[in-house]
Amino acid sequence: MKTLEVCKKCGLPRELCVCGTIAREAAKIKVYTERKRYRKWVTVIEGIGEEADPKRLVKEFKTRLACGGTYKNGKIELQGDHKEKVKKLLIEAGFTEDQIEVA
Repeated sequence: MKTLEVCKKCGLPRELCVCGTIAREAAKIKVYTERKRYRKWVTVIEGIGEEADPKRLVKEFKTRLACGGTYKNGKIELQGDHKEKVKKLLIEAGFTEDQIEVA
């Protein structure tokens, strides 16, 4: 017999859970670049909550942008200057254009 997975936040079955959707609607995302060691550019994405599964997003971004990256301290860091590309990918992931601020 198959057991149902239940969301820890709302208590609904995973198929009916809307926590991720609510988190995406409430998020205010800031995308910017900064220089790191050896004068290399890094694209930083902050404001994506844990409910939106940032580790999955990092994996997808790294694959689609052909770059390295990580998720730490509540921020996604991608190697290189990918501000506009990241904005398009975030919109494809379900975030609205109004939520995303590119600096």
